[in-house]
Amino acid sequence: MFKKILIANRGEIACRIIRSARNMGIATVAVYSEADARALHVREADEAVPIGPAPASDSYLVGDRIIEVCKATGAEAVHPGYGFLSENAAFARALDKEGIAFIGPNIKAIEAMGDKITSKRFADEAGVNTVPGHADVIETVDEAGRIAGDIGYPVMIKASAGGGGKGMRIAYSADELKEGFERARSEAKSSFGDERVFIEKFIERPRHIEIQVLADKHGNVIHLNERECSIQRRNQKVIEEAPSPFLDEETRAKMGAQAIALAKAVDYESAGTVEFIVDQDRNFYFLEMNTRLQVEHPVTELITGVDLVEQMIRVAAGETLALKQSDIGIDGWAIESRIYAEDPFRNFLPSTGRLSRYLPPAEGTDETGNTVRNDTGVFEGGEISVYYDPMIAKLCTHGPDRAHATERMARALDAFYIDGIQPNIAFLGALMRHPRWISGDLTTGFIAEEYPDGFAGAPVDEALVRQFVSVAAVADHVANERKRLITGQMGGRTVTFSRERVVRIGDEWHRVLLEEEEGGIVRVRHDDAEGNEITAQAVDAAWRPGEPVWQGTVDGVAVTMQLRHVLNGYKLYHAGVERLVHVYTPREAALAALMPERAGVDTSKMLLCPMPGLVVSIDVEVGQEVKAGEAVCIVEAMKMENVLRVERDGIVKALNAKPGDSLAVDEVIMEFE
Repeated sequence: MFKKILIANRGEIACRIIRSARNMGIATVAVYSEADARALHVREADEAVPIGPAPASDSYLVGDRIIEVCKATGAEAVHPGYGFLSENAAFARALDKEGIAFIGPNIKAIEAMGDKITSKRFADEAGVNTVPGHADVIETVDEAGRIAGDIGYPVMIKASAGGGGKGMRIAYSADELKEGFERARSEAKSSFGDERVFIEKFIERPRHIEIQVLADKHGNVIHLNERECSIQRRNQKVIEEAPSPFLDEETRAKMGAQAIALAKAVDYESAGTVEFIVDQDRNFYFLEMNTRLQVEHPVTELITGVDLVEQMIRVAAGETLALKQSDIGIDGWAIESRIYAEDPFRNFLPSTGRLSRYLPPAEGTDETGNTVRNDTGVFEGGEISVYYDPMIAKLCTHGPDRAHATERMARALDAFYIDGIQPNIAFLGALMRHPRWISGDLTTGFIAEEYPDGFAGAPVDEALVRQFVSVAAVADHVANERKRLITGQMGGRTVTFSRERVVRIGDEWHRVLLEEEEGGIVRVRHDDAEGNEITAQAVDAAWRPGEPVWQGTVDGVAVTMQLRHVLNGYKLYHAGVERLVHVYTPREAALAALMPERAGVDTSKMLLCPMPGLVVSIDVEVGQEVKAGEAVCIVEAMKMENVLRVERDGIVKALNAKPGDSLAVDEVIMEFE
């Protein structure tokens, strides 16, 4: 067994690998760019060595530099994690030349499966079902148009060396094909240094289901059941679960057998994933094979009890698999939610900056047998950089069945408190309560179908509004009671606080009366304008002012709600809904109702940068006439190119940015007459 390994990655996956290595008694070496000098993986490793500037192309993708660090530190093996150099055959070959083990598959498998065009040919030869398409590299947009016409729209343009949703575009027409072809090539070159793309038929209403395989160097191959990854946005997985709510035992067995057949065809070793798309009739087609650890591997670990990172290390050291197919079962249900630095209320635009507060839910198994696991690579006070993937954490829950895992995930998301940047937690919380998620009616188009105009929060009913009102009123009451106990106050008339409150939520005004009962319970009476009780709620919580998460019960129902203090109230988050709630005394409410609304700045004649990012191109000139919907600028953020379009016809008056500029959110890119 290795005594020391180097981890050629960053963030949560580097921390995840360090954890398994430490459990095995193996020392670890971290590498880091200038942007990651204070990163969590740097702190957790036994040693850490800088490898270059912030851009990945100058640091994490420089294989020669990583090999130099191996030699300098005595690392005997390299675990590449996922992304970066994890599927780079040239890097694996260079390690082999230096006598350094690669904790991953052999070079043959990397080359065969790492290239989507070649992998499809291998799949065909191994008897694996494949999607109709053109498996050769496509050089020009005209050639792409001819091929798409033969296959029939819609088609998927895919980077041959791609992964993680990068370099992928769906085209439903020739016009969409033209733009998608160029964007896919550009993203592929930027992300992988390889602009080759190919085209295949896009299967409509598919489910994305993948099979985890594990193989050693001695010809033993097993599969560890499936994961469903159908909840995706822009081809990027958002939520994964294991097992799939769609597969039956027969289909699972067939998919597992084909995955094993493909792995044996390329003499596979280590952990890998064979991805399939599955139609509504459970017909399945090979999509690709990822010759590395997957982001979503924790859900497989939770239902099988197998540490995949440990197994990868043991295989790389030459050990024979200690597991047989008969050892692999399905224990309960697991769900993973990817916490991204993306603002769901602004069309999921990247949100970068410092994590001023970072309070994840408590990990572990509770008295009901439900488990919470949080794989992360960040910490409070750390920086979310524009240079890398926007993932903050992978929140996982495990329960005896899908309903319990879902309910535990919903509560864990409610308790996941992040400030400084805008995460996608509200969106994930809304998904956990969506009827289609609960019923298991999923497709890869789920998000586009259910949120065609973007995400504006989960649906709000009267019961949820009353929960917000009650919690805000009780929190205000508790805060005022505490203020009365502050020492050193000036003498004079005794200050008394009214138990009446007027709570404003949106355009609604709610009259409530607070009555303390035994055991610290506060009864919240909801009254109408004449003071007649409409309903009452019993609120019980041990919350104290300053705590960011309120946990208690409302009428006996457990509620977890995030509180951010604002003037005369709170910004509350619960169940995928964010609301600004103001709490007043009756006199304050009467005065507040007279306050005029502040007028916003008119930005209708400006193009603002919607996210922190780098200007890739400005595609117009001063004086040029533009039409609504026309692309005028491309901004790259977190390895994704974002095409910005004008909302109305006009003439370009001024350009306030140029290619190469780094812009902040809402910085003016151009102005229009």
